[in-house]
Order: sequence, then structure tokens, then C-alpha cells
Amino acid sequence: MHSPAPDFSKIPSVDRVLNFAATQKLIEQHGRSLVTTVARNLLAEVRRRARKQAFNEAAISEPSLSAELAVRLAVQTQSNLRRVFNLSGTTLHTNLGRALLPEEAVQAVVTAMLWPVALEFDLQTGNRGDRDSIVEGLLCQLTGAEAATVVNNNAAAVFLLLNTLALKKEVLVSRGELIEIGGAFRLPDIMLRAGARLVEVGTTNRTHLKDFSGAVSPRTGMLMKVHWSNYAITGFTAMVPEKKLSALAHAHNLPCVVDLGSGSLVDLTRYGLSKEPTPDEAIADGADLVTFSGDKLLGGPQAGILVGRKDLIQRIKKNPLKRALRVGKITLAALEAVLKIYLDPDRLATRLTTLRLLTRQQSDIQAQASRLQPHLAAALQGIATVAIQSMKSQIGSGSLPVDRLASAGFVIRSVAPARRNGKALKKIEAAFRMLPIPVIGFIRDNAFQLDLRCLHNEEEFVRQLAELRFEP
Repeated sequence: MHSPAPDFSKIPSVDRVLNFAATQKLIEQHGRSLVTTVARNLLAEVRRRARKQAFNEAAISEPSLSAELAVRLAVQTQSNLRRVFNLSGTTLHTNLGRALLPEEAVQAVVTAMLWPVALEFDLQTGNRGDRDSIVEGLLCQLTGAEAATVVNNNAAAVFLLLNTLALKKEVLVSRGELIEIGGAFRLPDIMLRAGARLVEVGTTNRTHLKDFSGAVSPRTGMLMKVHWSNYAITGFTAMVPEKKLSALAHAHNLPCVVDLGSGSLVDLTRYGLSKEPTPDEAIADGADLVTFSGDKLLGGPQAGILVGRKDLIQRIKKNPLKRALRVGKITLAALEAVLKIYLDPDRLATRLTTLRLLTRQQSDIQAQASRLQPHLAAALQGIATVAIQSMKSQIGSGSLPVDRLASAGFVIRSVAPARRNGKALKKIEAAFRMLPIPVIGFIRDNAFQLDLRCLHNEEEFVRQLAELRFEP
């Protein structure tokens, strides 16, 4: 026997759904057009379900339809760029937005978004100004450079300088410095697109000054040094220091360019971290141009910063591509605010969010784990066990790749049978990702783990644990 055909006449019309009392409130919140579209799609799905399975009159009741409509509207209107808890063990996580901005930068951005600002307007003369002037003085003061300019990221900075200074010319680079950055972007590819010709010198692990000297020709446009910001070569190695490389370049009337990548503006050993080369050191050693990122160790917004000789910076700024790669008022507002924090080095570790996270003590993180463990164990009762464990955070975004930071967090192990452990862990990971503020952890050593180094709001974390839902 076949099931009786569903009575579609019982399914309310779109107009009727729009007149539900609950729907009227949704219209006030989201607007009639969007609510109408979502209601129409919902009713179409109700009809499709009715054709495939037994007709459920409870599913088409006013309370049921109103509730599902509200859920769909909430999902459709929530931001795609959602806030998350970064408990991944990577402080500068590229996929999670890298550096967090300090409060001063946030307020500067808000002002730039809400009000007209003197972006390219000289208030002294009343004439058109240069947007680089907003941060150029600060960058020169902090790096010792003659001039500076800013584009949208460091890859763009490298591309722009190559296209400006080495178009159809050869660029000498050590074979051991031909880096690949995130997303499979490779230095040789950037050079090719910029119109420069790459000339590899030396070997992967050892490059000497004589390798560069022997490769210089009338076709050479510049000598380039690229910092190993996202990997390390150890053992039997040799590389040419900036001072010697710049001296060779200047002897041939060529520019020496240094790409630092991560871009720390201070000596990190002062804060217990490993040594990272800084732009002021490269400038002092004779580099003509230095490029670095704004949103890594510098702790600012995404940007590519170029500092160095005034004549070279002026040539770069005249390149038509500079306009295509320039940054807007929001980036400049944030960058200026962050750079001003560096003028007070004694309080840098407390005011600069990135540095504060990187220098957070393990004892502080372990104390936090002890406070949170009972809440997490209660939320996972019958699902998993929760243990506090010492961990090693990484800095991330290619910065200080070998360094690990003493940290602490939770190791969550499923109570499911061993044969189902893999699936159970994925369900636990998914449940944390589906929370109102998604929690991003990682699976390692047959456990779901949460590194607490970057957790700075305990109350919000604990409050939403009650909303954990696990698929059967």
C-alpha cells in the first residue's frame, strides 16, 4: 500500500507566514525583503520534505515554522568574518588573522571609519598631501631610514621594488634563500611576474661573497638577501652578512635589498625570545631598501613596509603599480597607532598585544587552566576526559620557526571505544567549532587539544560551554 498523498493545502502560504506575530518581529529586525525570501525558501523545502516522507503537521505549525525561520535568518545574517577563540597553539595564525591590534589602534580605526580624515590633505598648506606622510616619519625614526612607503602586504612590497628597480634585469639571490611563503607563493614566481630575472648563487646550505661577486654582470639590477623567516637551515652552513653584501653591491653601483619578512622592530632577546634581525640593523649595515610585514612580529595591521634610501623610495612611489597596491585610511590609522607604541619601549610588552601574548608566562597559563578545568570537564562529562598538560606554542606566520614557547592547555580524550576514537575526536572538534564563538583547537596524539596561550576572556569561554552539542 502506498502512503496517502500529502495535503499541501495545509501548508500555509508565504503571506500567512509573514503575518505570524513572531515573523513581524523578524521583519522589524531584518527587513521584509529578506524575510520574504527566506520564508519562501523554507516553505519550498517543507513541500519537498512532504513528498519524500510521511506528512508531519507539527512541522508546519506556526510555532515550528516561526522557530525555523528565525534560525535560518540568524544563520544567513551572521557575519562570515566571525570572531573565534584561537586555542590552536599558534599565536600569529595566518588563517585566523595574524596579529591582534592593541586598543589604541582599534580606537584610531574607529575614528577613521566614522569621520573624514586628512588622508591626503596637508593641513598646514591646504594643498593635497601624501598619505605615506602619516607613518613615514615614525618609520624613519624607528628604523634609521631616509624614507618609507607602505603597500598592502610584504609580497606586494617585494614585487613593487623588483618591478621598479630590476625590470628586465638580473637579481642575485642565494639559492638557500629562495623562500616559499604561505599559500604556495614563491619568491621566484614573484620575481618572474615583476619582470626581473632571478640568478641563483651559491648552494642551498652555503653561499659565500665570492658567489655573488662572480655572478655580477652588466645585466645585474640588484643584490638581494632574504631572511629565513619561515624555516631554518642548520649544520654545515654559510651565508653572506648584510654588511659585506651591501659593500659589494655599492662597489658595483648597485642597490642591496633585504627582505626581512616578519619584521620585528625591536630586539626580541630583551623579552626572552630568540634573536630576529631588525630593519634598523639592516639599514645600519648598508642595506639600501628593507621590506617587512606589518601584521606579524610588528603587531600591527596587514601591510608591506618599505624603508631605505630616499631616492629609491621616490622611484618606487612613482611606479603606477604603487597606486594599485597602496593601503587605505583604516590600515594607516592602525599602523600609525601601533608605531607610536614603539616610542615607549619600556611599556611595549604590556601595550602591544602580540608581544604580550608571546611573552605570557607558562605559570600564568597553567593557573588559568586550573580555573577552567572543572567547567570543561562538566561540559564533556560522559563524552571525554579533560587533563591539564604542558604544551609548546609556536609563534606562527613564518616568524621564528624553530622557537617554541612554554605553554599549557587541555588534552581532551574521547571515552568512545578505540575503534571509534578517530571519528569521536572529529565530532568533539566540530562541536567546539560550532559554538557561538567557535573554539579552534587541534588534534594531536589521539586527543583534541586546546592551548590556552591566547585565551584572554575566560567568562565568555565558560559561558558558552553549556551550548556544546555532539552529533550521535
